[in-house]
Amino acid sequence: MLKARLPPRLTPLAASFGLRPFYGDIHNHCGLSYGHGSLEDALARARQQLDFVSVTGHAHWPDMPVDQPEVAHIVAFHVEGFARLARLWPGHFATLRRFHQDGAFTVFPGYEIHSFRHGDYTILYKDLASREMVLADSPAELLAGLSARYPGAAMAFPHHIGYRRGARGVNWSSLDPRLSPVAEIISMHGCSETSLTERPFLHSMGPSDGRSTLRHGLALGHVFGVIGNTDHHSGHPGSYGHGRTCLYAPENTAAALWQSLWSRRTNALTGDCSHLFMAAGDTIQGGILPPADHELQIEAVGGSFIGTIDVIRSGRLTARITPELQPAPITPPADGFETILVLELGWGARGKSHRWTGRLELQGGEILAVEPRLRGAEVVSPLEGEAQTTESDRIAADRHTLTFTILAHANPNNMTPAMQAVALRVRLSDNAVIRADLDGQHLQVDLPRLLEGALSGNLGGIDSPAFRFHPLPRPHQWQWQGIIPLSDFATGETVYLRMRQANGQSTWTSPIFCQRKV
Repeated sequence: MLKARLPPRLTPLAASFGLRPFYGDIHNHCGLSYGHGSLEDALARARQQLDFVSVTGHAHWPDMPVDQPEVAHIVAFHVEGFARLARLWPGHFATLRRFHQDGAFTVFPGYEIHSFRHGDYTILYKDLASREMVLADSPAELLAGLSARYPGAAMAFPHHIGYRRGARGVNWSSLDPRLSPVAEIISMHGCSETSLTERPFLHSMGPSDGRSTLRHGLALGHVFGVIGNTDHHSGHPGSYGHGRTCLYAPENTAAALWQSLWSRRTNALTGDCSHLFMAAGDTIQGGILPPADHELQIEAVGGSFIGTIDVIRSGRLTARITPELQPAPITPPADGFETILVLELGWGARGKSHRWTGRLELQGGEILAVEPRLRGAEVVSPLEGEAQTTESDRIAADRHTLTFTILAHANPNNMTPAMQAVALRVRLSDNAVIRADLDGQHLQVDLPRLLEGALSGNLGGIDSPAFRFHPLPRPHQWQWQGIIPLSDFATGETVYLRMRQANGQSTWTSPIFCQRKV
């Protein structure tokens, strides 16, 4: 199957550093501890739409509220989950090794520790060598234990950092760069960039706090990169829209990806496998610059129409790029028009689902890459019921044809999307035609119709399952490159990028930091 590994256009800047983007999820859950679904199913789903993964178990909670009767039910499933992981941990390495494929799909072992005082941490091991879990009551103890037993082969990063300190949010005073090169700023819990975001914290654990945000941590002088993960609990790593990590590395191997994490060559994503890259001279995101005047080179390839690319310098918005108003000069390919074709499936009566079987054929066009955008059941704890168990979705493509069988559930309410989708990077001629067979419904769609706007339809009457072809972005609407001045970049300052797309998905780069060399 064709897969989206390298955005097909506008990546000379990343390539000049010998790097390309790889996409994954290194914090998510299944029935390995408390969660739903088998480890095998979770890894199979991850392999379908990701380049790397760590399926994470719940292992330890040193300050668990065991003396509070009103949360005894929560304590109970945590205790049971910890015991289950301890029992399954030694044997699960064999399953991880079975799915790992050097150069194509990288699997890391991992687990997590909860803490009211210090916040929750995900522990990641470098490779699939069998290792025991190191349990500790603080980041300092964890660093000491991991360094003593597995030097150079382990790290830990704080996740859902936005919860207030003391309520499992980040504790900046105990964050240690020797343990944590990166921090998770987006997941199904919400976005921890700033106090107010488009993705607020809505979980029962409570709202986010301004002093637990990315902006506050950078203002305190901490040096760390950003990542995103799903924190999904239904055996569906990479569940679309909940969070993903982009690593810039020369190849998809455990050693290369590990080095990228430690070098903070990372982006945090919500869903689309987008490309957002910045460099100042020979320094890219995650790096350190000396104080001076610099120029910031920016390269972006979106997964949809790019709305804005923001330059955030030391907590202030200092530049906003709108490709629609400031298009970058793009040389079109000699043999066609490149764009992103998205087919979205779902809707229908609440509580219902539909297994879609379909086929797309491009006439006068070519499929360059395929990006599945699949969601899992949105559950967090065993108290929310069992996740649906279904047959695997199937997606296959060649240069001209896409075939698929995909299960899509109806949206549970008017605010929570559950649609499934497939995005195609395509090259189309001016007279290209898309022929579609969607569960026996035949369509013929020409290029001008999708350049005009989205095309939707139902399989039957009102409340029946529905489909939508997204509008096609023109080259300047999903790609941008250019230079922004970075004058008087002073010691202690930071700069990072944030890209927002018209389809609601976002991307953040790790910061570049300014420090005086000693």
